[in-house]
Amino acid sequence: MSRLQGIWLSRGAPARLLWPLSLLFGALAGLRRWLYRMRLLRSEHAGVPVIIVGNVVAGGAGKTPTVIALVRHLQAQGRKVGVISRGHGRRTTGCCEVQADSDPAETGDEPTLIKRSTAAPTFVAQRRIEAARALRARYPEIELIVSDDGLQHLALARDLEIVVFDDRGTGNGWLLPAGPLREPWPRRCDLVLHTGQRPAFAGFRAQRTLADHAIDRNGRRVALADLAGSPITAVAAIARPQAFFDMLQARGLTLKHAIALPDHDSFERWQRPPGMTGPLLCTEKDALKLWRHEPDALAVPLCFSPEPAFFAALGDRLSFPDGSQTA
Repeated sequence: MSRLQGIWLSRGAPARLLWPLSLLFGALAGLRRWLYRMRLLRSEHAGVPVIIVGNVVAGGAGKTPTVIALVRHLQAQGRKVGVISRGHGRRTTGCCEVQADSDPAETGDEPTLIKRSTAAPTFVAQRRIEAARALRARYPEIELIVSDDGLQHLALARDLEIVVFDDRGTGNGWLLPAGPLREPWPRRCDLVLHTGQRPAFAGFRAQRTLADHAIDRNGRRVALADLAGSPITAVAAIARPQAFFDMLQARGLTLKHAIALPDHDSFERWQRPPGMTGPLLCTEKDALKLWRHEPDALAVPLCFSPEPAFFAALGDRLSFPDGSQTA
């Protein structure tokens, strides 16, 4: 994926070679959207307001942190919120509820992190409408559902769409596989949230930094300042691992090893690098899997804060069946 990310930033020779395939991809995606628009394929509504948090670019742009921040905000407003996801990377295929102590291999690392971070009822299924049905059957008091990803999952009807971008913006502006776009941009949506430092176009912004501490598997905090000067090994199995490594270095840490693994890697084949002596740091998402093999690993939390205007705009657009709105 990292090599493709580089190709997708420009319209160089490798991207141009892939461009004919992007025309085919665009035609098939356009046909699918047309079939839904003509109601030849049907979307199903969950029966309560549904917010989709997704992106139009391949690779992580900050969807899961946005979902966590959104759910926490709505909970603070007194709303009963549930979460649904496909559970990408899990080895199971059925519909199931995610628990705080679920094995990420069974439920997906991102849904498990969302559950641990928010305590919101969370279900995963390949078809998100099945997850929504199961969620409402088990928790009939739920007033609103947030979908982690699913912008292109048109079988699930939605009331509000939030599209998330990082500093890549739309890359070279071409569709897959010549560019990073899953669908043409610009497109209609309700809110755009930029999680990077250099937004390429209009939208709301979020601050995204690492906490000043790490946590061990028992929740004990270790100040990052206390790790300065130690030979750090950092590992990340996320879409853009270099971003994590850069943020660690920005905190003044010295990385002896920076190990990038495929997104959603299970860590089942993980081996310590030769000569590793210092602390092992990872993301919170990766820690759920890595702690099973490296119980002494430390997870560094992400501090993610959308600007207040984002939540104000959300409240203006979000209404509930009883006619009320959220602030």
